[in-house]
Amino acid sequence: MTDLDAQEQDRLVEQLRLDSMKSAEERNQWGQFATPPALAEEIVRYARSLAGRVRFLDPAIGTGSFYAALLRTFESDRIESGAGIELDPLFAEAARRLWAGSGLRVIEGDFTTAQPEARFNLIVSNPPYVRHHHLGLVAKERLQRLVMLQHGIRISGLAGLYCYFLLLSDAWLEPGGLSIWLIPSEFMDVNYGGAIKQYLTDRVELIHIHRFSPADVQFTDALVSSAIVVFRKIPPVDGHVAQISLGGSLFSPVQTASIPIEILRKARKWTAFPTAASGSSADGRQVLLGDLFTIKRGIATGSNGFFILTEDEAMRVGIPEECRRPILPNPRHLSSEVVEAGQRGYPANVPRLALIDSDLAEEEVEARYPQFWRYLQGGKARDVQTSYLASHRSPWYSQEKRDPAPFLFTYMGRSVGGRKPFRVIWNKSAATAHNVYLLLYPKGALKRALEEHPELLAVVFQKLQSIDIGDLLGEGRVYGGGLHKLEPNELARVPATALSQAIETLYPQDPSFVKSQQLSLAW
Repeated sequence: MTDLDAQEQDRLVEQLRLDSMKSAEERNQWGQFATPPALAEEIVRYARSLAGRVRFLDPAIGTGSFYAALLRTFESDRIESGAGIELDPLFAEAARRLWAGSGLRVIEGDFTTAQPEARFNLIVSNPPYVRHHHLGLVAKERLQRLVMLQHGIRISGLAGLYCYFLLLSDAWLEPGGLSIWLIPSEFMDVNYGGAIKQYLTDRVELIHIHRFSPADVQFTDALVSSAIVVFRKIPPVDGHVAQISLGGSLFSPVQTASIPIEILRKARKWTAFPTAASGSSADGRQVLLGDLFTIKRGIATGSNGFFILTEDEAMRVGIPEECRRPILPNPRHLSSEVVEAGQRGYPANVPRLALIDSDLAEEEVEARYPQFWRYLQGGKARDVQTSYLASHRSPWYSQEKRDPAPFLFTYMGRSVGGRKPFRVIWNKSAATAHNVYLLLYPKGALKRALEEHPELLAVVFQKLQSIDIGDLLGEGRVYGGGLHKLEPNELARVPATALSQAIETLYPQDPSFVKSQQLSLAW
């Protein structure tokens, strides 16, 4: 075993010791998720292929995973200096002790408040993954001001700490310097990632973004999908292209494409690449689901266990029929994609559930339905009425108004064994749904067509089922472990030209369908 191998073993032991000193909740608040050694070495090997002699900085050094990889990967005469900044005093002291005599200078403190003491030509970092709600209002406003002063870029208050680290590191990087970041891939899709995307396309030369497969979680202690972002501090030139890759490793991705910066500037969701390498839809003009449907999340009750009961249980505790309505069960209880209609609006082939929903004042409930009133008092004894959602309703046992929808999408799921992550449900019953579903209400020309020709419901259902899974995944978002989610506005942006054309063919009288196909898909 070489001296460097022995040092790395010591570092891993120290990493485990320090991690064990904090609870999972504390580590989450600090955003401390150690870089796996093999991944650190792969990233530094990539840096070696692009850099010459280096003055190295890691703004979140931890125990020094990237510095250890630097010593093992670069020839000694190519390392001019090394420095690291660390907020946690325990980790700062460990890094000093581990790398004493190697030339690493460890600065204990907050990177976002530190003043650059020198310029570095290689920054490699896995910054703290601290979500915005752990930052605090004062800290958040200070960070936003710093980004505005340094770049003239307005950053959302929803941005995590890693966004600020990447943007503020610019002041530490010399012109022409190389920067490589291991960060959550969520910035590629969410609105608060816009500041990073603006910086990467307008201020520097973006070289490569490698996104790991969502099912390939890099951190065993954090369910987050990761990306490696590589750029050089050089203003972008016209015609520059960046490499966008997906799956596999940084050196051997499953998919890769060269995407012009001009396309990335206009693109709303970067995870559409490398699949959508052209940067536009097939014909450039598409009808979207949002053109044909009003899409809403299902009802959020605030306490499903109290407000949703089986029909038999609802009758047993005395909830009158006028104070309840049918509601669909969780998707796992649906054995079929078609929910048939039963008696009194309830589904015929799924568990019959009732949702408490009444606008009657409590005094009137007590006078007319004493048994129901006693059930409500039991909920108040459990403080159901003080929950956020219930406390903002009047009365607290009334619900959002969500009519039964003929079509529903499940809003989250995983791709397991070739199974699609999202299910499409045809609801023939009068049951509404809670917020694990997205509800699709036909509108405009489609609504008129279905009212006049109900037989077209089967056609719509078939076309919704046949939507390309890539279109759904491209508009939705993905989390570590391969969990996919779709919000209403994201589902609304999914192309639906095939559905529109099918209805137009069967029901050509309404020119709205023709007109709707003149809409463009907004990247």
